[in-house]
Amino acid sequence: MNANDAYARYTRLRFDWPHPKVLRVTMDNGPMNVADAALHRELADVWRQIDADSGVHAAILTGMGSNFSAGGDFTMIKEMIADFATRVRVWKEAKDFVYNVINCSKPIVSAMRGVAVGAGLVAGLLADISIAAKECRIIDGHTRLGVAAGDHAAIIWPLLCGMARAKYYLLLCQPVSGEEAERIGLVSLAVNDRDLDAKSVEVAARLAEGAQTAIRWTKYALNNWLRQMGPAFDASLALEFIGFSGPEVQEGLASHLEKRKPVFPQP
Repeated sequence: MNANDAYARYTRLRFDWPHPKVLRVTMDNGPMNVADAALHRELADVWRQIDADSGVHAAILTGMGSNFSAGGDFTMIKEMIADFATRVRVWKEAKDFVYNVINCSKPIVSAMRGVAVGAGLVAGLLADISIAAKECRIIDGHTRLGVAAGDHAAIIWPLLCGMARAKYYLLLCQPVSGEEAERIGLVSLAVNDRDLDAKSVEVAARLAEGAQTAIRWTKYALNNWLRQMGPAFDASLALEFIGFSGPEVQEGLASHLEKRKPVFPQP
């Protein structure tokens, strides 16, 4: 069965095989690959299918065109602010997204270029081997929107780059380039943009051709570091979604839509 048959139900993800045992997953939702309701749901679901697919030995996640992903779609954010049931649904998807990446037995390689923000960044940094173009702009994005840095931040940033740097980038919503991200340990590798796709395929192919139980069991054991951080992640995600019912996110969203600096209400 080819990827088009096995994964035909996905509408925002494209699939191809750059190597017989490597499945490349490409986010495809406009020039910025924003995570609308459909892409958000598919990013949560696809890792379970890849985990169960005996034909996949390694996966690559990338974005169509010149950007990895610009984060959450503003229409979906409006719905989350307005509707409790939507918040509950997206909260569960966000939780499943993180844990499904962590628990997927197959190694995942991310290839990030352009902008890598918010929801789209989750698998980018949680990937077993993360590769960024040197000019890639990595931004968590949450505090600029007016909600706590939930998604993946608490579970992985302090482990990768240390608590001091994690707080600097997350509290200030400070961008970090791919080259700087490699220097501080936030990503595995930074390469020239022209080399990004080839390098991700090279790394994934090596994983796919290696000793499969040894690689998968090593991933499982190492990811216990992340499972230990599950309570911190659960708290951060809950606090993020509480924030969607508050006043700060309304100003954050409005300032994004109006392309201006936010003026958050002060307690």
